[in-house]
Amino acid sequence: MASIKANARKVVCIGRNYADHIKELNSARPKRPFFFLKPPSSILPPASGPVLRPRGVNLHHEVELALVIGEELRDLDARDEERAMDAIDGYVLSIDMTARNVQDDAKDKGLPWSIAKGFDTFLPISNYISKSRIRDPHNVELWLSVNDRIRQNASTQLMLFSIPRQLADISQSMTLEKGDLVLTGTPSGVGSVGEGDVMKAGLRSGGKELMEGMIEAQVAEKGGLYEYQQA
Repeated sequence: MASIKANARKVVCIGRNYADHIKELNSARPKRPFFFLKPPSSILPPASGPVLRPRGVNLHHEVELALVIGEELRDLDARDEERAMDAIDGYVLSIDMTARNVQDDAKDKGLPWSIAKGFDTFLPISNYISKSRIRDPHNVELWLSVNDRIRQNASTQLMLFSIPRQLADISQSMTLEKGDLVLTGTPSGVGSVGEGDVMKAGLRSGGKELMEGMIEAQVAEKGGLYEYQQA
């Protein structure tokens, strides 16, 4: 799994791709796929320690199906679904950790919010899931619990934009390279976690739980010099 982190030159995240999540955050529904970047340094492979919450941060979880890109994609036509799906090498489950108060403050002031997504350990991932294990990535059940209470539980059938459309829009502005990760969006149910909380996440394909797609991560305090202050 260290190779996933080492090989990812970028992590591209689709935002606002589930209607109920848009509603719960009181956000505007996009007319086309909206995406942002997380640094590969934020990736937390399995059994690599806890998710670290920086001081003063309201830390939120967002479970997502992530695509592992297997070949270069540039200027893809969204109608070329075969090429889009052929470019996927496999999958991982991921949790897009977000410093929500940092993000909200930056949005309110019209400032970039990369920091809210980019702290070290802010992207726990599962073990690699081979492509053959997920026959239809548009019909996968995602779930996440905190201290064994389900917070998120929904199907990728609810995505607003299909995977070919996501890859097309990304590749028309930046080349997707082998090893890159694409996070396909989170369903509703996002919420806060704090020190000592234990997040578990998983996915079901064809009604079967995929054990290699499991994530378990505890939250701990980060320490260090950073402490949230309003921008």
